[in-house]
Amino acid sequence: MFIDDDVEPCPVCNSTERKIDNGRAEVTCADCGLVLEENLIDCGPEWRAFDHEQRDKRTRVGAPTTNTIHDRGLSTIIDWRNKDIYGREIPSGSRAQWHRLRKWQRRIRISGAGERNLAFALSEIDRFSSRLSLPRSVREDASMIYRGAVDKKLIRGRSIEGVAASSLYAACRRCKVPRTLDEIAEASDVTKKEVGRTYRFLARELKIKLPPTSPTDYIPRFATKLGISGEAESKAIEIIEEAMKNDLTSGRGPTGVAAAALYISSVLFGERKTQKEVATIAGVTEVTIRNRYKELTEKVDVGVCI
Repeated sequence: MFIDDDVEPCPVCNSTERKIDNGRAEVTCADCGLVLEENLIDCGPEWRAFDHEQRDKRTRVGAPTTNTIHDRGLSTIIDWRNKDIYGREIPSGSRAQWHRLRKWQRRIRISGAGERNLAFALSEIDRFSSRLSLPRSVREDASMIYRGAVDKKLIRGRSIEGVAASSLYAACRRCKVPRTLDEIAEASDVTKKEVGRTYRFLARELKIKLPPTSPTDYIPRFATKLGISGEAESKAIEIIEEAMKNDLTSGRGPTGVAAAALYISSVLFGERKTQKEVATIAGVTEVTIRNRYKELTEKVDVGVCI
């Protein structure tokens, strides 16, 4: 039984409590028993699995479609391991045959230079994402942005690595998993200047509207790397929110503001970190931290005079 305030009340007793009968595929009113919905469709499998092994054996479909693969994962993939579906080793006499099958499978999955370039670009996005420990959602979004650039023929005259890195940077900002240009450039071996220039070009041509990155978006990641407690992390967010109210973050790099706020909160909670440690984690200079620190302590009530 469940209560859903968004549905219309029962026409007989005006109750919003519902009861689902999976055996009859019906939804009834929990108070009067009136059948409100019937012939429900169960989108799940008709079998049950009680452990991972049973789930693997009973499933009869492949992985879901994904934009991170050039053919969206619709083609068959021969696994690199020399084992059959039951986990048994393939006889040594058959391994040469399987090697030839894998080779031809790789060839027939890609038809033409366009698909070959797309497959290479998506593999680069996946490689950059792995270096930066980015979640699956960011990889999917970056792949969608790159596919949009391909559809509009924006790749010509630009390196595949540069467009892939720029797509990943845009996806990070859109999914609110911020990474700095320096981090993207380091992970992709593409210059920071090229990533920024290509990103601005893609954002203009693909009409990607992204709000400015907030310093609070960087706080959790920086705090984890510095080993700062949750209380100090929350205090840093409070300092930044107060600074934003006083318009102290406008025109300043978000990483520098985040680093200064974390430095202040670490001192307040007795978890003092050196400016060099914070600067290394945030990817800014110690001078930037000192400048932001001075502005915050002068115009924001941080709770103590340092």
